[in-house]
Amino acid sequence: MRIPLFIAILFVLTLSSIRSPASAHFFPNISSIPPSLLKPNATAWAAFQKLLGCHSGQKVDGLAKIKKYFHYFGYVNSSGNFTDDFDDILEYAIKTYQQNFNLNTTGVLDGPTIQHIIKPRCGNADIVNGATTMNSGKPPAGTPTMHTVAHYSFFPGRPRWPASKTDLTYAFLPANSLTDTIKSVFSRAFDRWSEVTPLTFTETASFQSADIKVGFFAGDHNDGEPFDGPMGTLAHAFSPPAGHFHLDGEENWVIDSVPIDDGNFFSTLSAVDLESVAVHEIGHLLGLGHSSVEDSIMYPTLGAGTRRVELANDDIQGVQELYGSNPNFTGPSTTLTPSQENDTNGTPKFGLSWVHGFLWLVGLFVTLVQF
Repeated sequence: MRIPLFIAILFVLTLSSIRSPASAHFFPNISSIPPSLLKPNATAWAAFQKLLGCHSGQKVDGLAKIKKYFHYFGYVNSSGNFTDDFDDILEYAIKTYQQNFNLNTTGVLDGPTIQHIIKPRCGNADIVNGATTMNSGKPPAGTPTMHTVAHYSFFPGRPRWPASKTDLTYAFLPANSLTDTIKSVFSRAFDRWSEVTPLTFTETASFQSADIKVGFFAGDHNDGEPFDGPMGTLAHAFSPPAGHFHLDGEENWVIDSVPIDDGNFFSTLSAVDLESVAVHEIGHLLGLGHSSVEDSIMYPTLGAGTRRVELANDDIQGVQELYGSNPNFTGPSTTLTPSQENDTNGTPKFGLSWVHGFLWLVGLFVTLVQF
């Protein structure tokens, strides 16, 4: 979530208790998603296609929506009326984005860049108040200290749960009426983090008194970060000690998913592995921001139809810097130091071949329109 809004949002949430629950879409596997939910939107694709190759000096209908996208995730500071001019602000935002996501810093809306933009992702911003410890906030490659710099990051001020509070409770929004099977996905996700830290997570029936409140919502749900429908912002979570964890109920959430190798080609447009998203957002709940390490849990994007639930070394080192290690943990002991301690983010979305990348544009152009 956006940190400057934290106090106000927390107050609103306390009063309203979130009034927009959603009846989320859950599927046991990818092949069970109805074909009607997997068909691409040709109109949206045609509208987005003309942005490919846009560069400085051009004026193209739709660039204002791209600027809104970059503003939402922290790459553009100003929030005035965005124009369709490809100006210096947009070029700088694109270069910063490209650097953060290990792309060639061309400053052009080239194929690889748009392919990445249209991936579903976490709703938490990559840059908060101009600060980031993703790649754009780190020393350039080849500098003497580069080998000691980690890619993990924290929210501004490095908020964490109090040292005296090692057993955190969590509860699910009653209105969602989640099954035990779905709840077990979250239990496994919490276990990923308890295995490497002294923290434990216990489900409680009391939603109001739980440290962590998990809920599925649709559209505007009174926290200042409205969801945008399928394949846009998947979820977002607040930094400690707020404990709010929101997921978009309009996504096609898959339980116990496996990577797509065969089957319905268009399933890559819609299937989102619930556990992968849950593990990522719990990292935010514990105080971690986004990472530029592509195989880390805290990397902001997750290709649909893919599954990423194992903590990478970067995730482990980051969370252990905040909380220390689980006494029984026998994993990596290498200590890295982030380049800035008062960095990023919190909120939330989630490679593909050329053809797959283009098809992604279809669903996510609608997301940009709604910005």
